[in-house]
Amino acid sequence: MTELGLRERRQRRQRAELVSAGMRLFAERGFDATTVDEVADAAGVSRRTLFRYFGSKGDIVMEWARGTTSLLTAALRTRPLAEEPLTSLHAAFAAMCASIGGSSEDIRSVIEMIERSPSLRPYSLLKHARWEDALAELLAERRPELDPMRAALLARVSVAAFRTALDEWLRAAPGEADPLAEVNRAFALLTRLCPADAAGER
Repeated sequence: MTELGLRERRQRRQRAELVSAGMRLFAERGFDATTVDEVADAAGVSRRTLFRYFGSKGDIVMEWARGTTSLLTAALRTRPLAEEPLTSLHAAFAAMCASIGGSSEDIRSVIEMIERSPSLRPYSLLKHARWEDALAELLAERRPELDPMRAALLARVSVAAFRTALDEWLRAAPGEADPLAEVNRAFALLTRLCPADAAGER
C-alpha cells in the first residue's frame, strides 16, 4: 500500500475515533457540558488535531448522523423494486434501528442527547432534512414512474413517523418500550392514514 493510502486510512481511523469518543462523552455528560479538549483527550489526540477534522462539537454529531443516512439509504436499496414505497421505507427505518450498534441504554442516551439538547436542535433538524432529501432522491431513482412530489412527500412523512416513534420511546421509562416496536406501530398508523400510497397507487 502506498504512503498516501496509509495516510488516508490513518486519517479515517482518527476521524472515526473522534466521533466515537465525542458521542460517548456527549451521551454521558451532555453536549454542552463536554468540552472540545475532553473529546480530544478521550480520543488520544491534541485539540489542534481535532480541529483539523471538525470545526465544532456540532460537526462531530453531524458526522455521526451522516452514518445514519448511509445506513438508511443502504437499507432502502436492498428492498424489492416492485415493493410498495411506504412498505420499503418502513423496512428501511426498521433495518436502520436494528443496525445501530450498542446496548439499548447506550442508543437511548445518544438519541435523547441529540433530540433533547436545545443547542443541538439545528443539527437535529439538518439531519432529518438530509434523510428526507436522500430518501426522496433514492425513491425517484428506483421508481422513475413515481411522481417527484409524491416521492418527496413519502420521504418526509416516513421521517416524521420515525421521529414520532422515537418520541414515544423516549417518553417511556427505560426498558419499558422498544424502539423497533414503536417504529412498527408508527408505520402501521401511517399506512392506515395513507392507504393509497401503501397500496402503491400513483
